[in-house]
Amino acid sequence: MTTTEATLTERRSFRDTPAPPDAAPLDVRGVTAAYRDQPVLWDVSFTVPPGQLVGIVGPNGAGKTTLLKIVMGLMRPAAGQALIYGQPFAQARRWVGYVPQRGSVDWDFPTDALDVVQMGRYGRLGWFRRPGAEERRRALACLEQLGIAHLAGRQISQLSGGQQQRVFLARALAQDARLYLMDEPFAGVDFKTEQAILALLRELRAAGRTVIVVHHDLETVGDYFDRVVLLNGRLVAEGPVGEVFTRENVAAAYGGSVAFLSDEGMWGVVVADMDGAARSERAAANGG
Repeated sequence: MTTTEATLTERRSFRDTPAPPDAAPLDVRGVTAAYRDQPVLWDVSFTVPPGQLVGIVGPNGAGKTTLLKIVMGLMRPAAGQALIYGQPFAQARRWVGYVPQRGSVDWDFPTDALDVVQMGRYGRLGWFRRPGAEERRRALACLEQLGIAHLAGRQISQLSGGQQQRVFLARALAQDARLYLMDEPFAGVDFKTEQAILALLRELRAAGRTVIVVHHDLETVGDYFDRVVLLNGRLVAEGPVGEVFTRENVAAAYGGSVAFLSDEGMWGVVVADMDGAARSERAAANGG
C-alpha cells in the first residue's frame, strides 16, 4: 500500500460518504459558454470514467480553464451542464479537490505553508471551528508526502515556485477528495517538482481517485495521462491517449498554427504563440 493509499484509507469524515456508485466522476453535457459576446466553448460533451488521469489539452484560448470554472460552479454556462457524480458542484463539492493556477494566487498573503494546507480541512470542520491537533497532524503528513514538511512554518511568499505548487497540492490532498481538478500544476516548476507531482497523481489513481489536469506540454501527454480531452472551443477528440492523441487530432485542435516534424520515430509540433513566434514541442503520439 502506498503512502497516499494509507493516508486516504485512514481518514474518516463526511467526505467518506460514498459517491453514487453508478455515476461518472465528471459528466459534461452540451456545455456552451461565452464571455460577453465572445464564444469560448461550444456544445462540449464528454464523460470521465473513475480512477483515471485525464489531461485537458488545447491551444491558448481553447476554453480549458473556462471548462474547469463551469465544472466548479464558478461560471454559469450559456447552455448545458457539468455534473460531478451525477450532481451539480454545489451538491458534490465534498468530493472535489482543486489546485488553481499558481499565477492566480496572492502569494503575498501573510500565511505559512502549514496554514495553507490546513485550509484543505475546513470543509470537514466548517468555517467556525478552528483546526486542532488532528488537523495539524494530517496537514503535516500531506506536506511530508510532497517532501516539504521542513517548510511548514515558512511564509508562502518566501517559497520558490515549485515549493508553492507543492503546498497547494498538499492542500488538495488534505481535502481527501474523490475527484481532483488541477489547472496547469506542471507549469513553471523544476524537474524535481514535476516528478513529485506526477508521483502524487499516480498514487491518487492507485487509491481509486480521478484526476483531471489542464495541461500545456504536448511532449508529456502520452506518458502522464490515461485519457486526453482535446479542446479548441469545441471538443476535437476525447478518449484513451493511445486512441485519440494522434497527429490528425492534434492538428485539428491547434489549427493552422501547427506543423509536424519527424525525428527517429517521434513527431513534434511547432506551435505559433500569440505573438507569432514559433516554439517547438516534441510529442510521442500515434499516427506518425
